[in-house]
Amino acid sequence: MNFTKPMETFIFWSRWLQAPLYLGLIVAQAVYVYQFMHELGILVTKAGTLSETEVMLIVLGLIDVVMIANLLIMVIIGGYETFVSKLDLDGNPDQPEWLSHVNAGVLKVKLAVALISISSIHLLRTFINAPQTEDRIVIIQVAIHISFLISAIAIAWADKIMMQTLAISHRTPH
Repeated sequence: MNFTKPMETFIFWSRWLQAPLYLGLIVAQAVYVYQFMHELGILVTKAGTLSETEVMLIVLGLIDVVMIANLLIMVIIGGYETFVSKLDLDGNPDQPEWLSHVNAGVLKVKLAVALISISSIHLLRTFINAPQTEDRIVIIQVAIHISFLISAIAIAWADKIMMQTLAISHRTPH
């Protein structure tokens, strides 16, 4: 009896085990929406009593939440599309432009850029609070940000090499 076909079918089916992970990320995004609305409520109700620095810190916090939510959307939609199943969005006017050319490499680069953006916001908040922040914390956050930058460059470079290699292999007759 040949077990190859059922085994391959089972292995291919196993990608659906990731679907609950994406659903969990949707729940996490709902928590970020709540967090955003809570912070926005603080900003609006205390407007006029907050200092310019306090307003700036709250707004940076709101931007941070939005950027993390954007990162979640990229992971949820892009990851599901790449690793689980194609989304049937043909003709949908709301289909994100980036989704039409998403693959694992593009997703990694987009995630790296998003992480750098989020790290930049955190770093800016730290710089604004620098007088109240220990030097050690500032140095650690700068080091983490630089690590993200180096990692993103390495990921983009590796992806570029892979794409060039694929392009060459498709042009070369086998």
